[in-house]
Amino acid sequence: MKVSVRSAIITVVLAFLAGIGGMWLGHQLLTAPAHDQSLHAMVHNELSLTPEQERALDALETDFAGRRLALEGEMREANAELAAAIRASETAGPAVEAAVHHFHDAMGTLQTETIAHVFAMRKVLTPEQRRQFDDRIGEALTADAK
Repeated sequence: MKVSVRSAIITVVLAFLAGIGGMWLGHQLLTAPAHDQSLHAMVHNELSLTPEQERALDALETDFAGRRLALEGEMREANAELAAAIRASETAGPAVEAAVHHFHDAMGTLQTETIAHVFAMRKVLTPEQRRQFDDRIGEALTADAK
């Protein structure tokens, strides 16, 4: 199957935009626009956590930070693969498609794990803390929609 240069460029642009979208989602979930304060800081500074909650959240955050770094590294690796495939090809052939799929898989996994992390954090919170947490996430996710 032959793919035109135009199709290759469209594929690359879409992959780039998808990457930006993934980074935006992570930023929106983990950084609150009000006071430029991260969700992490809000949870630890504003929710009056018990020592048990602090320990549980610290463990969740440590685990997620490692996974996030690994997946961000995988996304950078996929971008490097895409760059190499573009340089080596005249069309968006199998190597380009494989690199794009690699990137999308890593980005999708990061988005899924970010949402799972948010829900894991919610389980540690009391109902009132959860309401404040949910409000902050809602603000972050809808800030650009207003």
